[in-house]
Amino acid sequence: MSESYAKSVFEAEIAVPQAQARIMRLDLAGPTDRIFRRERHYWLDMCLTPRPERVRGCYADHWGPHRYERLGEIFLVPPGQALRLRTEGEGSQSSVVCEIKAEAIDRWLDGPIEWTDSRLAACLDIAHPHMRACLFRLAEEVNRPGPGSIVLTELIAGQLAIEVARYCQAIAEGPATGGLATWRLRRIDERLQLGGAAPSLEELATLCNLSVRQLTRGFRASRGCSIGDYIVQCRIDVAKRYLGSSESIKEIAFALGFASPSSFAFAFRRATGATPRQFRQHLTSRPR
Repeated sequence: MSESYAKSVFEAEIAVPQAQARIMRLDLAGPTDRIFRRERHYWLDMCLTPRPERVRGCYADHWGPHRYERLGEIFLVPPGQALRLRTEGEGSQSSVVCEIKAEAIDRWLDGPIEWTDSRLAACLDIAHPHMRACLFRLAEEVNRPGPGSIVLTELIAGQLAIEVARYCQAIAEGPATGGLATWRLRRIDERLQLGGAAPSLEELATLCNLSVRQLTRGFRASRGCSIGDYIVQCRIDVAKRYLGSSESIKEIAFALGFASPSSFAFAFRRATGATPRQFRQHLTSRPR
């Protein structure tokens, strides 16, 4: 059973009774095509550096062989589900991974959860501010453990277990119960990957041929978060990719539609816990 979808190095880790938290570096020597599965654990992964742009996932037991969805900043692999992962080209990327025992999450569910198409798709691209905050705090603790690290890690993992259970249970069963059709979600994603200022809700609603009210309700039913939170996350994902280039931070700020470099730095730090300059320094200091 593969630990990841590429050659991986665990740079630091903390284990507690219900979970294991790791800082993981992935090195892609070329295109990959692998099956990833966990039988009795939920695998929660948040990228600390940009994911390779062409990482895609397909739930092989549920979807057709040509349906591959983009992996977001945070993705979740439920226990027993086979995720086929494909990448193109070379590259490297760092993540914080929290592997949580199934019973630690399932205890917070109302009953056995059905892994419907909409739930599986929503697990590949999670925009959830509480999960993101927990994972960033977990990464800090794993990287720089201090007094009480084991107890603190266990508490954070416990909160993550509750947040994951709530998130999965909140996902609607599909468009018939209020979620957005797959083509609408894809159209939103394509627009958010472009540069420039963040799109307005009116623009996204027009793209989807919906009212703003239908868009916001349907998006939350499909992805388990507000579309506003999702827009912020996507802009940060684009910013992370730009910070790996030679463009200046000022140029990146204006390319993303921010009024000034300082407003960009404020938004980036609020979302990631690091300034754009600190994030770029981390990128350049990684082992090659």
